[in-house]
Amino acid sequence: MGEQSRARRRRFDDDDPYTLKRRRRAAPALSDVDDPPDGDAWTSWDASGVLHGPEPFPDWVVTELAAVDRELGVLKTGKEADVHLVERGVPGTDRSCLLAAKRYRDSGHRMFHRDAGYLEGRRMRRSRENRAMATRTAFGKQIIAGQWAFAEFGALTRLWQVGLELGVRIVPYPVQLLGTELMLEFLGGVDGDAAPRLAELRPDRAELARYWDRLVDALVVLARAGYAHGDLSPYNILVQDGELILIDLPQVVDVVSNPQGREFLARDVRNVCTWFASRGRPDTDPERLLRNLLEEAGMR
Repeated sequence: MGEQSRARRRRFDDDDPYTLKRRRRAAPALSDVDDPPDGDAWTSWDASGVLHGPEPFPDWVVTELAAVDRELGVLKTGKEADVHLVERGVPGTDRSCLLAAKRYRDSGHRMFHRDAGYLEGRRMRRSRENRAMATRTAFGKQIIAGQWAFAEFGALTRLWQVGLELGVRIVPYPVQLLGTELMLEFLGGVDGDAAPRLAELRPDRAELARYWDRLVDALVVLARAGYAHGDLSPYNILVQDGELILIDLPQVVDVVSNPQGREFLARDVRNVCTWFASRGRPDTDPERLLRNLLEEAGMR
C-alpha cells in the first residue's frame, strides 16, 4: 500500500471529529504480580460493575478471561467522547477482535449545550437528582455525564435485539459498558481502517436505491423500538459490506415519553431525505416516510 493510500485511511466517526494520528501506547512496566503476558491490561470483560451486550454473544466476541486488551491508539476525538481502537485477544492463540472503545469525558471537560431537549423524558428516581439535572448544578452535570454512556448502551442493546427479530442489522454490537467507557464492535477492516461514512461516498443510481432501502429498514427498526436517533445525518451512518450502520446514539430520544419526540424524528427524516434527494433520488418523500414511522412507533 502506498504512502498516499495510507494517508487517506478513514477514521471511526461519531460526532464532527477532529482526527488524531493513531499512536501506540508504550507498554507498561513489567512486574512480578498480576501483569498480563502481552499487551496493556487484562480484559475488562469480568470487571466489577461491567454490563455485557445482549446474548447470545456473537462468535467473534472474545469472552475468555485470559484475554488481554491492547491499545492501538486514538481513532477520533469529539465533543462528548473520544474513541480508541483496542485489540482484545488471547495470547498464544488466534482468538482476537478489534473493538472501538468510546470513552465519555467527565463533567468538567464535556459540552452540555445539547443536553436539555434530549434529556426530556429521562427521569431519575430521586427528585433531588431530577432538580440537579434541570438546574445544571455540578452534581447534576455528573449525573448527566453518566447518563450518556448508559443511554447509548441501552439503545444499542435494544436496537440490536429488535434488529435480530426483524432480520436487519442497523447498529454495531455493544460489547460491554464499564462506567463511562462503551466498547463496541469495530466497523472496518482487520487492519484498523474504519468503514466509510455515507457522506463520503458517491454511489451510482443502483447503489443509491439500495442504500435508500437499507435506510428505510433502519428507520423502521428505530421506530419499532420507540426511538428517534436525535441527530441522524449521513455523517453518522457507516457503510459496512453494503449495509448501513447507525452510530453515535447517546442522544437517542424516546419518541413517546419525550415531548419533542415527534419533532426529533421529523428532523432525522428531513436530514436523510435531503441528502438522498441531493444525490439524485428525487422520489424521497419525508412527510410520507414520517407518517409511516409514526405508525410503526404506535403514535398514529
